This record gives sequence, structure tokens and C-alpha cells, in this order.
Amino acid sequence: MRAFIAAVFAFLYLPIALVVLFSFNAGRHASELTGLSTQWYGKALSNPFLVEALKNSLFIATTSAFLAAVIGTAAALGLARVSPRIRAAFDALLGAAIVVPGVVIGISTLVALVQLFDAVNPMLASIWPGDAPPRLALGYGSIIAAHGLFSMALVSMIVRTRLGSLDRSLVEASSDLYATPFTTFRSIVLPQIMPAVLAGFLLAFTFSFDDFIIAFFVAGSQTTLPIYVFASIRRGVTPEINAIATIVLCASVFMVLLAQLLLRKRTPSH
Repeated sequence: MRAFIAAVFAFLYLPIALVVLFSFNAGRHASELTGLSTQWYGKALSNPFLVEALKNSLFIATTSAFLAAVIGTAAALGLARVSPRIRAAFDALLGAAIVVPGVVIGISTLVALVQLFDAVNPMLASIWPGDAPPRLALGYGSIIAAHGLFSMALVSMIVRTRLGSLDRSLVEASSDLYATPFTTFRSIVLPQIMPAVLAGFLLAFTFSFDDFIIAFFVAGSQTTLPIYVFASIRRGVTPEINAIATIVLCASVFMVLLAQLLLRKRTPSH
């Protein structure tokens, strides 16, 4: 059994380790290790197209993660106050949003946005006073919306789990002391669920930053870092691609580990 488990982990992580190793290759071929060097990291970070794609990914990931954290937290707080039957129905919908394959989410989001644009753009053209009315199109907004809606379900479930361990006596004591609902939320509830909110934000950021499938369908003319990498490897894998993959891997692992630390953090009850 131990040998089988070791073989499974080797199958999963050995290719990743090879990508990291060959990112330090001194040669020009990705599959021939002729020496160790960090030159490809410098070339990758000096590539203007790569830097532009990286900026796009950081902007999209930050914005979508922030929206997912706010809306997901609000949804978790709202579901905590509804009846168990309604809560179970919404839990099923949130769970379905997480387990549905990304290609299905990408295609369905693309179809919905195209139909929405076809309906709204003629209306904008009819009421716009000038000769060049604005047109809704795929781009930053569509990627942020698609990533935010998917990540919202993840954030909501994480915050819901934290709310389950919330000390309700503190909330009741705050109400007994005539505190307003907003004051109770700001002073009692929010500090206790903040680690879960931050963990959800980090996981949502990681998903958006790494996502290729959904972004590929709804990106329009915009290029994110995963889309740039995919387009680059169609011309062949180079040590520069390995360096980019290593940077993304390190950033993702850091975010996930930080999220785990936040989820394990316990807020004092007094």
C-alpha cells in the first residue's frame, strides 16, 4: 500500500518537479539540462507581452476575488437566517456550481453573455444621443463576472463553515445590550469570520489567476497569463515557459498555504 501511494504521488508531482528543475536550465532546449542558470526568469519578466498578460491576470484575479468575498460572505450570512429547507436547496445550487466542469461554465457563460449583449447593445444604440454609442463586449468584465460567480460559491461555503462555529452567545449578548444589527456584525460577527473571508478571498484569487478554461471562452481580445502560456506552448515548450510555470506554481502554493493557515486560525471568544 505504501508503494502504491508513493507511486501515485510520484505520478502527480514528479512532472511538476521536472518543470521546476528545467526552468533553471542554462541551455535553450527545455528537455536538455546543460547547466543551471536563472537567465530564463529574467527573460520571462522582461517580455512585454508576458508582463501585460500578468498585469491582466492580477487585475482580474484581485477584482473577481474581492467581489466573490463580499457577495459570498453576504450570501453565507443570509443563508444562516433562512429555514433549513431553503438552505438545503441553496446549498445544493452552490455545490453544483463548484462541481460543474469548467468547460461547461465557460460555454454557458459565453452563450448567456452573447445573448445579453445582443439584447442590450441595440437598446444602447437607440437611446444614445451621439453617433458612437457604447457597446458591451467580451473582455475584462466578462472574465471578472465568470470568475466571481464561480468563486462566490466557494467563499460562501467556507464562510458558512466558520459561521457554524460562531459563538452565538456573544451575538445574543450584543442584542441584549441594545446594539444595532450593524454594530453587532461589525464588532462581533465580522472579527470571528474574518479568517474565513480572507481564506476565501485567497482561494478565489488563486482560482482566477490560474484559470484557463473559463477565461478562454469569455476573454474576448484580452489575454491572461494562462492564455498566454497556452498560446506559447503551441509553438513549443521552452525554458522560459518552464520559468513562467514555476512562478505561477509558487504563487499558487503560497496562496493556498496562507488560506489554510487562516482557516486554522481561531478567533478568541472574549
